[in-house]
Amino acid sequence: MRIIIIIPAYNEAALISKTLDSLLAQTFSAEKIIVVDDGSTDETPQVVASYAAKHNSIQLVQKNSEAAHLPGSKVVQAFNYGLKHLDSDYDLLCKFDADLIFPENYLEIVAEAFQNNEKLGMYGGFCYVDRNGSWELENLTNKDHIRGALKCYRKTCFNAINGLKTAMGWDTLDELLAQYHGWEVQTNENLQVKHLKPTGHTYSSKAKYKQGEAFYGMRYGLSLTTIASAKLAFRKKSLSLFKDYLNGYFKAQKKHLPFLVTKEEGAFIRKLRWSKIKQKLF
Repeated sequence: MRIIIIIPAYNEAALISKTLDSLLAQTFSAEKIIVVDDGSTDETPQVVASYAAKHNSIQLVQKNSEAAHLPGSKVVQAFNYGLKHLDSDYDLLCKFDADLIFPENYLEIVAEAFQNNEKLGMYGGFCYVDRNGSWELENLTNKDHIRGALKCYRKTCFNAINGLKTAMGWDTLDELLAQYHGWEVQTNENLQVKHLKPTGHTYSSKAKYKQGEAFYGMRYGLSLTTIASAKLAFRKKSLSLFKDYLNGYFKAQKKHLPFLVTKEEGAFIRKLRWSKIKQKLF
């Protein structure tokens, strides 16, 4: 299995060496690690360049970008920019964050999972954050969801979903579309990855309505949006976020923003979501 890794990075000079060291120490080596410097104002490109000079598998790509960290659009644009610079074929494509420390057998286990299941389209472990000296699960989503920080796609699945959407919610939509196209999505609780910065740490104030826009774009409808907003706000322990998510949904509806999926895909997504809700209730 040939693995390609693309890492969008913005002002990660203090942490990205830890990520690269953990990837270089893997028992199963990636064929290529492309780091996309997304207009950093710190020493990120210099740090990555020093690694690229010593390791042929590492490549630095530089992209001009605005500093505002809008969830979804900025990171996916950087990822897609790196994808355009890919000059070798692959079997598995990984999108990793630049502030992760992977266990040394991470890629080996990922490769084995895809080799053992030809229907497997997406796979990943779990993010753990440091809370008072103890590494604990960053419990922001269900355990059947692969966090956006550590996605891995089979090439044929990635092509089937037509890549990643440049919008917040891309890391949920990719899984929903994978299932729409008949692929399986799996997580592995034994793959524990250290996440050095909490999710949302650098989001700008412009981002607060984006989650609601994403629910609208995925054709959730108001009922599912309300449930999903309440659940996410509860996990993040913020009532104001619930209001922001719903406001984002209504703003998107009022502006008639374009949907992210077709009517058929939307119908499948709603059916799948309601099915999972009923499973939990009954």
